[in-house]
Amino acid sequence: MTLVCRPTYGKLLSSAPMLAITSPSPSALCPPLPSRLRLKARPFRFGTGGLLALSVPFRAFSVSASASEFPERIGFLGMGIMGTPMTHNLIKAGCNITVWNRTKSRCDPLISLGAKYKASPEEVAASCDITFAMLSDPESAVEVACGTHGVVNGLSPGKGYVDVSTVDGATSKLISEHIKATGALFLEAPVSGSKKPAEDGQLIFLTAGDKALYETVSPLLDIMGKSRFYLGDVGNGAAMKLVVNMIMGSMMASFSEGLLLSKKVGLDPNVLVEVVSQGAISTPMYKLKGPSMVQSHYPTAFPLKHQQKDMRLALGLAESVCQSTPIAAAANELYKVAKSYGLSDEDFSAVIEALKAKQ
Repeated sequence: MTLVCRPTYGKLLSSAPMLAITSPSPSALCPPLPSRLRLKARPFRFGTGGLLALSVPFRAFSVSASASEFPERIGFLGMGIMGTPMTHNLIKAGCNITVWNRTKSRCDPLISLGAKYKASPEEVAASCDITFAMLSDPESAVEVACGTHGVVNGLSPGKGYVDVSTVDGATSKLISEHIKATGALFLEAPVSGSKKPAEDGQLIFLTAGDKALYETVSPLLDIMGKSRFYLGDVGNGAAMKLVVNMIMGSMMASFSEGLLLSKKVGLDPNVLVEVVSQGAISTPMYKLKGPSMVQSHYPTAFPLKHQQKDMRLALGLAESVCQSTPIAAAANELYKVAKSYGLSDEDFSAVIEALKAKQ
């Protein structure tokens, strides 16, 4: 029996579209696959010459590696709503983690779980093989990567930097240039998903940059997320994330209008949430956030100020390619109004309050 795959760890997801198991006889028994390959079920088929084959489409399985197979030392910068649960999942998986945050107290829960602490991004990068960063905006991302005591001062050939922050393409390319000037590798990997998916390891990674670094960190991305996409050159990951968040922000603004209109005409907005949740326009976002929006309660999973920032960056991206985005532009104005009401740190679903004020 022959198992056709690439044995080198970190390159298991090769460009070959199929993983095939063949046997000289249809009646021959297949030995068990290694435990770190989790295969989605596919029917067996008989090929030419009586060969038994199991075909697994590309990306149909994930790699579940033991702690000894991870990069030896991993750094994580930024212990906010997203960075903390992402780091927590890496620690639970047995990774050797070093953390940093501007406010050290936010690192304390992770230190109690076994993480080490360094006083600057530079020190984290110098002590680790791979360093991740989850920062709140482009300015913070540049400062942490390139500023005084920034990551670039601790990097050297053989190391890697993975920025999972949501920034614009120009910022990502600027950071990449500084990182690669040190001889290190760079990968942008913004995530689609908010607090709960981060806690559950269900994020979606939108990566671009050095393919070798992508292959090295893929097992770590699989711990923190449910899927990952490699999109080519630096800037493509940032662009994909901004387009996704532009759609999400516009959807939330429209949903808010619908909730308020249903109440205005005498309907129960809770029933509207149920109707929408069972129809063709159903999304987890509506079902999850709708009931609390009806109660004017906005527990923060994704801060409104970050949604407005992403809308602004997405509009800039659209302008750079002369793409008209009137719906997103109108939604962005609503988020700006909501910010002016002091709702920046509330969940982005609080944008409904901007519409209430217009009634």
